[in-house]
Amino acid sequence: MNQYVEDNKDRFLNELVELLKIPSISADKEYSDDVYETATFVAERLVAAGADEVEVMTTDGYPVVYGEKIIDPNLPTILVYGHYDVQPPDPIELWDSPPFEPVIKKTDLHPEGAIFARGACDDKGQMYMHVKAFETMMQQETLTCNVKFMIEGEEEIGSSNLEPFCKNNAEKLACDVVLISDTSIIANDVPSITTGLRGLAYLEVEITGPNRDLHSGVYGGAVGNPINVLSDMIGKLIDENNKITIPGFYDDVEVISKEEREKMNQAPFDLDYYQRDLDINEVKGEDGYTTLERTSIRPTLDVNGIWGGYIGEGAKTVLPSKAYAKISMRLVPRQTPEKVYELFTDYFNKLAPNSVKVKVTPHHGGVPAVTPTDTPEYKAASMAMEESYGRTPIPRRSGGSIPIVAMFEKVFGVKSVLMGFGLDSDAIHSPNEHYGLFNYYKGIETIPLYFKYYADLKSKTA
Repeated sequence: MNQYVEDNKDRFLNELVELLKIPSISADKEYSDDVYETATFVAERLVAAGADEVEVMTTDGYPVVYGEKIIDPNLPTILVYGHYDVQPPDPIELWDSPPFEPVIKKTDLHPEGAIFARGACDDKGQMYMHVKAFETMMQQETLTCNVKFMIEGEEEIGSSNLEPFCKNNAEKLACDVVLISDTSIIANDVPSITTGLRGLAYLEVEITGPNRDLHSGVYGGAVGNPINVLSDMIGKLIDENNKITIPGFYDDVEVISKEEREKMNQAPFDLDYYQRDLDINEVKGEDGYTTLERTSIRPTLDVNGIWGGYIGEGAKTVLPSKAYAKISMRLVPRQTPEKVYELFTDYFNKLAPNSVKVKVTPHHGGVPAVTPTDTPEYKAASMAMEESYGRTPIPRRSGGSIPIVAMFEKVFGVKSVLMGFGLDSDAIHSPNEHYGLFNYYKGIETIPLYFKYYADLKSKTA
């Protein structure tokens, strides 16, 4: 481990603990003050680490924290992106410890310990690695590139204000590459770099039957029940082969070659462990594809929440007026959320019987992104990880979505490098989210190596 990191590891961890205590839940306005407090915390830490021009910059939503260190205008500039907001912790009762009272516990995958808290991995822990790596480079006088920080507070609610912010501040944010740690590695002894992300189309559906809740004895059997109807409509969105039935949905899906699929499936993957970890008896997905393929190169449709009627304690024999569901579709290259919204809305309306009315409300989405592996930006990440982990990282596509990656390329004209350090088993977005101490310190150790190799590779191509 880097000597400065070794000497300061307890402080680095304590600072992360303090950051994780702040419930910066961007989706819930009740936590608005906490979100702003978190932005201030990040800004203060950037100043302490040695950044210049640190600002908490306003948007039409929550602010963006900006900071920079320009050591030589002729050197390449790395823009570090991260987010300080977190997902809601619900359901609270499934947490083994309070989500905003961080605790450190050992696990099978983290024998040296992991920090359990909402945001530990997504993305406070991974974002804060960059602040501490920057501090390390400043203290050891090893900073080889200019660096800019753009840490936002709305990633978990779709980053709707980030694109206008980037366009309005394009000159200020000008860079050669965007460096992001909001992804994972295959295992602590099998490093990997994310080279592809699925896109997202997220929406809400509302089914309305009668103009008010009805007595299920008086009206049951004569009036369409919106919950029953919604359940039936959702059931028709996927067929017996687990293919999405929306007409035209697959028209734009990228066809992956047999050779690339074979290479993808060479990545280490233990199906038995996967099932044991999730406590399931078997996996399920689109016929003709492996689990690795289903979670990376194929589109999906999932119900993320469904509600309506009476769900309180005891019984209330009600026939509800309305039923709702939130539905997300993960998209692959060549699909766009705009077209998928249109296809879904048309089909869902056709599925509805005349006994109900349908309302579809798109929320947020993003296009897929693929990163080439033959560029100095990627090669520097590979070299950095190879030095810190002792083996060459595996390039792999991720099933998750980071919609702003495609936006960065459109606005800034540069690629992003997705060099994350978490594990897929870290329970992000779920109860008992955690982040390994090994992963936290390994990120702080590896990021300065990226700066070193990137400066060297760029100088050779200048």
